[in-house]
Amino acid sequence: MTETTAASTTAPAASPMPAARFGAFDALLYGVTVFGWSTSWIAMKAQVSAPVSPEASLFWRFVIATVAMWIWVSLGGLRMRFPLRAHAGFAALGFFIFSTNFDLFYHGAKGLPSGLLSVVFSLASVINLLMGRVFFGHRISGRVLTGGLLGFAGVAAMFWPTIAGADFDRSAAIGLLLCIAGTTCFCTGNMISGVLQKRSIPVLSATAWGMTWGSGIMLVYVLVGGEGFRFDPSAPYVASLVWLALVSSVAAFWAYLTLLGRIGAARAGYLTVMFPVFALAISTVVEGYVWTWPAIVGLAAVLGGNLFVLRR
Repeated sequence: MTETTAASTTAPAASPMPAARFGAFDALLYGVTVFGWSTSWIAMKAQVSAPVSPEASLFWRFVIATVAMWIWVSLGGLRMRFPLRAHAGFAALGFFIFSTNFDLFYHGAKGLPSGLLSVVFSLASVINLLMGRVFFGHRISGRVLTGGLLGFAGVAAMFWPTIAGADFDRSAAIGLLLCIAGTTCFCTGNMISGVLQKRSIPVLSATAWGMTWGSGIMLVYVLVGGEGFRFDPSAPYVASLVWLALVSSVAAFWAYLTLLGRIGAARAGYLTVMFPVFALAISTVVEGYVWTWPAIVGLAAVLGGNLFVLRR
């Protein structure tokens, strides 16, 4: 799946990131997020191949997700009204995670092989660590950094045949920059979510407002783009849209942002390394993906990095 920093919430310069214990509930959150994001790549295929602009598809996706999230907040009796200061954080959350992040990746994907998308996004495990140091003064744990780099290298190895066989031209270079920018947006949103949780704002409420702001931002993108609010009524498009909205957005982002508040952005960010592994596992069953030796070595590296990051 998923907050601007404030002086009153930053930690002292030498403050380490708390090494919270990874318990059973954290494992559940971890599993929900990995499942939601792993299956999103299959659903995105139906979105990209439809005669609908990425901005319009994302607008419909987050409108559905926003409605579902507000129903969840209402049924849970959670707080809905917040001061203007909190809405600055909600708007930032909507901009960085629930709109711009996805839009940049959708456009970046046009010039890049799908494997490289996963490799770029897996950088979030390291970027989160660096941002935690810059914005909150958290010490960079050698163990977590080693795990993040090991996981990133593992993902690169798994997708290396696909990447090596692709032509890297100007279009691919632009796509790569867009995806790096999208990953940075995602990590920035992680920092913002952490600040909102430190202010005791419920994750569901913050996510609902973040998605509301994100839908509004996507509305502006659609209007500026001039391609209109097209909609594809075909079964594959509608089914993929509902899946992306309810599973990959509502459920997965709630789980991820909750986990982020419990174990920290540095460790939660390793999810961006794990879900490409499960995406390949799904591809093995659905699309007949054949595992190569580099992929097997990469898998071992990712799993090893996971042990580095998640153990206390």
